[in-house]
Amino acid sequence: MQIENHWLTSARQCPSHFFNERPADEVSLLVIHNIALPPLIYGGKAIEQLFTGCLPTDAHPYFEQLKGLEVSAHLLIRRTGELVQFVAFDKRAWHAGASSFAGRKQCNDFSIGIELEGSDNQPYTLQQYKQLAGVTHALIKHYPLLSQTRICGHSDIAPDRKTDPGEAFDWQVYRHDLAAYF
Repeated sequence: MQIENHWLTSARQCPSHFFNERPADEVSLLVIHNIALPPLIYGGKAIEQLFTGCLPTDAHPYFEQLKGLEVSAHLLIRRTGELVQFVAFDKRAWHAGASSFAGRKQCNDFSIGIELEGSDNQPYTLQQYKQLAGVTHALIKHYPLLSQTRICGHSDIAPDRKTDPGEAFDWQVYRHDLAAYF
């Protein structure tokens, strides 16, 4: 995998306007999330619509609570392994919210957010683990402040608010797949 102009060349681009400039030119943390819209339903366009501000909130009862929400991630890895990028990696996507890593607050300022299409308690696909490992390797090669020790789940940086990527995320499988690159 390659990164050109802070975009992953193997990802389909679906630009979001929910981003801004980082306060410093720093990318030093990778945050793993999960998302399914509506919950436990996979496929469809709802995730892309949410991250681009086009989600029809009347299309499903769950979507009503998302009305007016401005949120994004840098990258989505669908259950099929498809990669969809919303925000350039050098920009600040709005994925972490109130958060802290190693005593430093506002993780959006220095992190990349990757969403896995999934749920806390349902297994992720092998394709997702393979893609996540490949993307992680490309990011670590491209951004020298990133390392294998600076990868966490959303639940690690916002434990009072978030549970993702959840108990179903197999960190051992991910680390094993990632080790093949190093």
